[in-house]
Amino acid sequence: MNIPIVYEDEFIMVLNKPSGLLTIPTPRNETRTLTSILNDDAKERGQAYRLHPAHRLDRETSGLIVYAKGKSIQKKMMALFHDKKVKKTYIAFVQGILKQKQGVIDTPIERLSAVTNYRVIEERAYFSVVEVMPKTGRKNQIRIHFKYIGHPVVGDTKFAFRKDYKLKAKRLMLHANTLEFTHPINNKALRLDSGPEQDFEDFLKKHKD
Repeated sequence: MNIPIVYEDEFIMVLNKPSGLLTIPTPRNETRTLTSILNDDAKERGQAYRLHPAHRLDRETSGLIVYAKGKSIQKKMMALFHDKKVKKTYIAFVQGILKQKQGVIDTPIERLSAVTNYRVIEERAYFSVVEVMPKTGRKNQIRIHFKYIGHPVVGDTKFAFRKDYKLKAKRLMLHANTLEFTHPINNKALRLDSGPEQDFEDFLKKHKD
């Protein structure tokens, strides 16, 4: 697969993951994952390192994901995520028009603290384009939080019933857009950006009003 590399040095690699691809195998033992694809490619190119994900994105979510070249670097990078030293920004299309154009959703998930900041950046007839800044990293946090406030992510069939909403999409309209952090090895300040996939642009053109 042609998976765009957004940033790479001798320690880490940051890629723009396509929607529909797992990061690592699930209990179903699906072998074709982003991790397996990357390591098969590295092996074919004669690279000595193995790539290890420092965090995960849902199968249906596209966008930036960080891989470490080796276990020791993976631990350092994962510590940044754990200590909330990585600023993450997502772009989401959510159902309907939000009354509050900017706000915080702080509903716990599985009894654990979960905080999501958001800002509406555009409105269309049946959906809103929202910039989302999660402060915690609970599984499916953005999808759960927007469903909780009555505006699920467009295309979500896990936490929302498709029949309940007029607007449909072929995929989950959620994209990890930017990452900001200090490099765990050389202390370089990084701000990495990846614009939404082409299908986001196509969706906007299709639903102009």
